[in-house]
Amino acid sequence: MKRFTETEGWSGVGPSRRGSMAAVAIVVVLLLTSCTSSADEAQTTSPVVVSTSLVAGCADVVAATIVSSGNTYRLSATILSADTGWEKYADAWEVRDLDGTVLGTRILAHPHVDEQPFTRSLNDVEIPAGVTHVEIAARDSEAGFCGDTVSVAVPGR
Repeated sequence: MKRFTETEGWSGVGPSRRGSMAAVAIVVVLLLTSCTSSADEAQTTSPVVVSTSLVAGCADVVAATIVSSGNTYRLSATILSADTGWEKYADAWEVRDLDGTVLGTRILAHPHVDEQPFTRSLNDVEIPAGVTHVEIAARDSEAGFCGDTVSVAVPGR
């Protein structure tokens, strides 16, 4: 049975579930605190975006850039992942055309438990003529490719 105690925390709940529970708790606090305002003040709000894929254990691409370098490109991807250590972490990201063809893969050699989100780059990516946008997708070592992706325009196209 899963239970919470002040001295043991959540007993019967593994580390990856604790991370998911912490993410859900943070989202709840953010939602509750964003709902308060006085009646006299003007309020401008932006929607709170909650990544359900991160709670599910997926790795999300939260930002990406692309820079032309002669005939090839340098891409950088910022990844947000519920890394818990060597047993579960974002282990790669891919550059794909919009048809799903993989144009490049950046292998991530180790977990980033205490560095979230993190950004890594991939050089010398060849993007065929006629491709105007690419998609960046991150892979979790356990869950695979299941998180949020980012699409970026290829410069000059």
